[in-house]
Amino acid sequence: MAKTKALLVGESWVSSATHYKGFDQFGSVTFHLGAEPLVQALKGSDIELDYLPAHEAVDKLPFTMEGLSTYDVIILSDIGANSLLLHPDVWLHGKTVPNRLKLLRDWTNAGGGLIMIGGYFSFQGIDGKARWHRTAVEDALPVTCLPYDDRLEIPEGFRPSITGPKAHPILAGIEGEWPVLLGANEVIVKDRADVEVLATLPAERGGYPLLVTGQYGRGRTVAWTSDIGPHWLPTTFVEWPGYARLWKNVLSWASNAA
Repeated sequence: MAKTKALLVGESWVSSATHYKGFDQFGSVTFHLGAEPLVQALKGSDIELDYLPAHEAVDKLPFTMEGLSTYDVIILSDIGANSLLLHPDVWLHGKTVPNRLKLLRDWTNAGGGLIMIGGYFSFQGIDGKARWHRTAVEDALPVTCLPYDDRLEIPEGFRPSITGPKAHPILAGIEGEWPVLLGANEVIVKDRADVEVLATLPAERGGYPLLVTGQYGRGRTVAWTSDIGPHWLPTTFVEWPGYARLWKNVLSWASNAA
């Protein structure tokens, strides 16, 4: 049986710090990868994951349908729309390039599996800077992004409410109480017959969507509005046996393998 080929786009960042020690000071720069929990969870599975960090996605995410069609599933996680719109040829040289947001929508319509995972640069994000609202990618998603900062910061934590049937392939094999999460992006579920809400925040936390599926043309789409790892998704969630099962199920379903 052929493996499901998935591409994770985003989930990386660079931090710059200035350290003051009395009269003296120095700077440091560190590079971070945020999807290592998912990478580890998928090792040895029937899902082959390629990881394209945010800074590389700017010019390395394919510019053709043929290039995107190398993959069964594409995951956008904590990467803003600007990173895919402002290629160096556009930003630095004033040239035209294909619009990869439109390509991702059309690739999904043709049968690809598109997933967006929450974060500070997912959906609309911190200060509204992720800018996925009113884009071609949003057309394909089962949810609509808000036009402003959409973060739900819940430092006291919340346990997801499972609203979908246990028989759904994404929820299959996940038993017991889900661990606590610390935040999510607020979105609006699209009013379409193909859209299904599988999990939400609890009613006392607003009942906002957490896990939503949909169909776009011949493709399948998924929105997971919390994180893929810390901080919104704590280490206790990563260590939960259901974490690996959940993401294997999501990727299999989105690829039409389930």
